[in-house]
Amino acid sequence: MTAKYRLLALDMDGTLLNDEQIITPLTVEWIKKAVDAGVHVCLSTGRASRSAMPYAEQLGLKTPMIMVNGSEVWRAPYELYRRSLMDPALVQQMYNLAQEFGVWYWAYSVDEVYNKRNWDGNIEGREWLKFGYSTEDHEIRHQLLLRLQDMGGLEITNSSPQNLEINPLGVNKASGIREVCKLLGVEMSQVVAVGDSLNDLSAIQQAGLGVAMGNAQETVKQEADVVTASNNEDGIAEVIRKYILTGNEAETDALRITE
Repeated sequence: MTAKYRLLALDMDGTLLNDEQIITPLTVEWIKKAVDAGVHVCLSTGRASRSAMPYAEQLGLKTPMIMVNGSEVWRAPYELYRRSLMDPALVQQMYNLAQEFGVWYWAYSVDEVYNKRNWDGNIEGREWLKFGYSTEDHEIRHQLLLRLQDMGGLEITNSSPQNLEINPLGVNKASGIREVCKLLGVEMSQVVAVGDSLNDLSAIQQAGLGVAMGNAQETVKQEADVVTASNNEDGIAEVIRKYILTGNEAETDALRITE
């Protein structure tokens, strides 16, 4: 088999992982076929490295990776290439908003994930990567969004319809993928980016082929070039089979159709 694209950038939750948080055997099989065909497979996730790395190890990936929605780019597993930090003053403002609205919140520092349960108030003493809110109250979430937009200096997305995720302005999965492309000598036109949420939107819009999962948010589906099966139906395996790998059998079938 030969590959039509050189880099496959995969979101994790709701994309690579099914709802049980596992990579199915069929998806593992097709990812290995892609790697064997010379495709760079890159994790592109909102997760921190410590929770993403076990899956990279399961797949045997040695490629660069994008973590925390682009706030970190890793040259290889356990080898940090670039980190974009958030102004602690902005973290303080976002914490104040969480208190004002009484919603669940979390924040990724370089070393730890802090949330409503373990927050100790030491904002200035840490390096911050991302802040997030979660609430099922649509009106509160909308008001939070408006206040965040007024603050400026923020990249605002989500990883589910119930949350908001905030990175430094200009830091997103697309910016991370561009850095990975430079490391690998790949063009954005040679990238397939797959995801399901708004934090995947920039990558899906800018990649050579932008793919939305069948379970993706509607906005993501509308902006994608194609929609694949859901994360519970081996959508990643389908992407690799249909859009990335082409073999002699596929070429023969195509000839039969045109004859």
